[in-house]
Amino acid sequence: MANVVITGTSRGIGFQLVKLFAADGHKVLALSRNEEPIVSLQLPNVTTFAFDLGKPEDYLRVNETLQDWNKVDVLINNAGRLLNKPFMETTSEEFEAVYRVNVFGVSELTKTVLPKMDKESHVVTISSMGGVQGSMKFPGLSAYSSSKGAVITLTELWAEEFKETGPSFNVLAIGAVQTEMLEEAFPGYQAPVSAPEMASYIKDFALNGHKFYNGKLLQVSNSTP
Repeated sequence: MANVVITGTSRGIGFQLVKLFAADGHKVLALSRNEEPIVSLQLPNVTTFAFDLGKPEDYLRVNETLQDWNKVDVLINNAGRLLNKPFMETTSEEFEAVYRVNVFGVSELTKTVLPKMDKESHVVTISSMGGVQGSMKFPGLSAYSSSKGAVITLTELWAEEFKETGPSFNVLAIGAVQTEMLEEAFPGYQAPVSAPEMASYIKDFALNGHKFYNGKLLQVSNSTP
């Protein structure tokens, strides 16, 4: 059984991931600003508490919790912040807030968990097709899509820096998935993939993908470009 850390677990893909891993008997640390949805599940092999990627003190609690773990097999950087707003109307504070979650938070949590990971461990970061060079772009997503591009490059850099000691690092650029975050940003839009479907794919990849990939971007989308 694997020891798994997942962010962004209060809803959407992250919430579904916790349920899937727990159902198979894996040990899970579920991190989100709102811990109540996970608490309500009352799963014996799941630990959760309120965690904000932008608060330095919250990382101390993660570190304290992991002291009791012999290792971390999987880290899934799933939490994300989406802003759909014209570039000229986006304030510097709003732009920075997106990066604080989607880039700086991913970096800091990865740094916090890495000492508990080994050669066979796997860091999976959830990016977006909007962050892939050459993919279709949409107006209003300057902060979001550029931040998702940043973590793609970060993944490649980490894989190179830790190639001798591990863990493996890979990034999944997912297409549109029907989640609450998508509905808030694009009201009325219907995505072709549900949150449970995408979570099932990510779970399997997190457990097995490092056997075949390291430092790779995989585009998980059934549409082109």
